Amino acid sequence: MNSKVQQPIAVICTFTWIGFVCAISFLEAWLKFRAPGVTLPIGLGIGRLVFAALNKVEWVFAITILFSNIRTLRKISISPFYIITLLFLIVQTVWLLPALDTRAELYIQGKDVPHSYLHFYYVIAEGIKIIFLFIFGTKLFKLEKS
Repeated sequence: MNSKVQQPIAVICTFTWIGFVCAISFLEAWLKFRAPGVTLPIGLGIGRLVFAALNKVEWVFAITILFSNIRTLRKISISPFYIITLLFLIVQTVWLLPALDTRAELYIQGKDVPHSYLHFYYVIAEGIKIIFLFIFGTKLFKLEKS
């Protein structure tokens, strides 16, 4: 059996996107606070910049995948796994990231910030996004009999 990739650009974007999210959300995000001299306000400031940049890069990947689909198939025929990923990206963009950014800014200013589950929701959303991106990406490979 041979595998055939109908949308190589979508495959590249999908798995690179997974790598970005895993590296930043599951590695960089908590490691920066272990570096010598990085206080919580400094770490939060760095995090705000990094996650804003990651979100923009994610949208570039998402849009590139969409255009790859249209260009290759001459129509929009998007997998439900991709649509679910987009829904989670939208929720992060319009609700979670702005809310977390506001909380971080308040903390940086020294204000009292009440307990919240927003970080937990964000991490869960990242995990779900990774799972659905992985399923979507693997489905881009078509198996053919030789």
